[in-house]
Amino acid sequence: MADAKVIPFGEEPRSRRAGRRAQGRGSKSSSAAASSAASSASEPASPSPSEPSSQPPSGPGPGRHSLSSVPEQPDAVEDRMTDEKHGPNDAPEPGAPRHGDSSWDRRLAEGLAFLRRRVTGDYEVDEFGYDKELTDQVLMSLIRPLYENYFRVEVKGIENIPSDGGALVVSNHSGTLPLDGLMMQVAVHDNHPAGRHLRLLAADLVFMLPVVNELARKAGHTLACAEDAERLLERGEIVGVMPEGFKGLGKPFGERYKLQRFGRGGFVSTALRHGVPIVPCSIVGAEEIYPMIGNSKTLARLLGFPYFPITPTFPWLGPLGALPLPTKWTIQFGEPIPTDGYPPEAAEDPMLMFNLTDQVREQIQHTLYKLLVQRRSVFF
Repeated sequence: MADAKVIPFGEEPRSRRAGRRAQGRGSKSSSAAASSAASSASEPASPSPSEPSSQPPSGPGPGRHSLSSVPEQPDAVEDRMTDEKHGPNDAPEPGAPRHGDSSWDRRLAEGLAFLRRRVTGDYEVDEFGYDKELTDQVLMSLIRPLYENYFRVEVKGIENIPSDGGALVVSNHSGTLPLDGLMMQVAVHDNHPAGRHLRLLAADLVFMLPVVNELARKAGHTLACAEDAERLLERGEIVGVMPEGFKGLGKPFGERYKLQRFGRGGFVSTALRHGVPIVPCSIVGAEEIYPMIGNSKTLARLLGFPYFPITPTFPWLGPLGALPLPTKWTIQFGEPIPTDGYPPEAAEDPMLMFNLTDQVREQIQHTLYKLLVQRRSVFF
């Protein structure tokens, strides 16, 4: 029995094929022509259809056609080139940005453009000092970890804030330090479907502190007076006010979630003059971040503060005692109270202002009690 002849399977090795592809176009053409001529000269003439073929099929098995190698897919070629560049042990880790990642390039370009505008002064600031670009890209990014990961704020009823036009958001105030205003600002900024911004009215003390003054202006806060509030509402802004003021912020821990007096109803008069809705807001969780068990009035007078808080950790632990407790927060925006149905002279009616002020206060207080019953724990 004659020895079987071993026929090579497939085409020439991949490395030789890659080397041939790297040659110039002229070399490819001449090599292809020479190969075609040699193949034509050495290949025997095909038998005619009437004559049976005496030679066995030149394949791996009887009656089978020879198989050609499958071309490499683009992903396989890219992976092989990466392995050749980095080596088997230097492959990039999973999740690492690949070369030419457009998202990283875009972020870098946006960051450089932001710094260039900051240096050249090519950015806009409104008449109140509000810097929208700085607030969106820097200040909100600094507050957001406290909002999402530390206090784990849950927002309800964000749809009650109108998508356009002015509105007055009225909220309770507590927590010894005014962190509740900042959390409410992030809640509107990050959750409102129309991307609205909350412009808070702050007390005089905020604009007397050196660094806090500048940051508050940049973040869109302005003085808590009727003139500034009316100018913001005329421009169609969402204005936030906390009528309790320092009375609510510095109340003892034993009076937590009991609303203090809402002043003389100046916010209602402002809303009536411009016909904007009043949106009650209730915040649960802020009362427990600094449990105020005492108030040193002597130190408060010396420092010019409305109160000097004494908590279980401050001032006993020094700066560490100023760290707030990681309570679980809930912010709920209630049903808006319309004011556009009243006549223009309604803003001068003290009885109407008193009734509307009491209505807003009672709605906030009722929502606070409801949220307190629903929550499982102060911290969870």
